Amino acid sequence: MPVIEGPAFVVDGDSLVIKKTEIRIYGVDAPELNHPYGKKAKWAMVALCKGQQVRAKIIEKDVHGRAVAMCFLPDGRDLSEEMVKLGLALDWPKYSEGDYRTFEPEGVRKKLWLADARQKGRMYVWAQFDAHQKARAQDQAK
Repeated sequence: MPVIEGPAFVVDGDSLVIKKTEIRIYGVDAPELNHPYGKKAKWAMVALCKGQQVRAKIIEKDVHGRAVAMCFLPDGRDLSEEMVKLGLALDWPKYSEGDYRTFEPEGVRKKLWLADARQKGRMYVWAQFDAHQKARAQDQAK
């Protein structure tokens, strides 16, 4: 497995860039930036990575062309595990085979309901949320 190491630019709660390589952290799903807890997840990842040399063990490429990698802090902590423990990412068994499920705090799947819906293939829930957000933005613009 190729390994990249360096400072990380955090994109969101489950994506970062190291040495110009876009990386999706392995096995977890964090909320999108425009979803509830999305910005909080990003800033938690920033706090974890700030000033650190992050080591990424690349496993594969995803459908968006990003590297999928297990990412570690210098003290050996796994970023995926840390984000799940914080309640700001969910284990994604389709990709992790359940590696991180035991770290999920109680009730986190209700808190991160949009990510949970995506994992279960209920994309209509996302469509409803996005429609509601657009309608709200239009109302505020009036």
